[in-house]
Amino acid sequence: MTNNSEIKYFEGFNSPNQMKLQSGQELGPITIAYETFGKLNDSKDNAVLVCHALTGDAHVSGENGWWDFLIGPNKAIDTNKNFVICSNAIGGCKGSTGPSSKDPKTGKPYGLNFPVITIGDMVQAQKALIDELGIAQLKMVLGGSMGGMQAMEWSIMYPKRVKA
Repeated sequence: MTNNSEIKYFEGFNSPNQMKLQSGQELGPITIAYETFGKLNDSKDNAVLVCHALTGDAHVSGENGWWDFLIGPNKAIDTNKNFVICSNAIGGCKGSTGPSSKDPKTGKPYGLNFPVITIGDMVQAQKALIDELGIAQLKMVLGGSMGGMQAMEWSIMYPKRVKA
């Protein structure tokens, strides 16, 4: 199996169903850029979510992937057996909704008007993506640095949705 992937996009939280942020503000619509590696099995129990660090992106594996030594065919997280998902965090600059995105109210980039995003907000957006993919429970959630904080937040916010 190859480890090639391409950026995909999930669109969610369209008006009037905007995402309620932990700050109390609402945000939407939201775009989440993500990559997948491997194949989701029929029982959908082999999904692994990898969360990136502050300056990372969804390209976790393959040529120039930031964790290519760890994720791929016949590696520690084997994409011959696991379906690996890595999404760009909201609030960033790598394809998911962030300050450079167009504010639907003004038609211009949010810029400094973009709301404060918490780790919990990032996880809530990831959960919407996981729901869209039809995955009831993740085999594992992992990440380093800010990604590690997201993995811990998954276990707090959605403990029944994560095995490890």
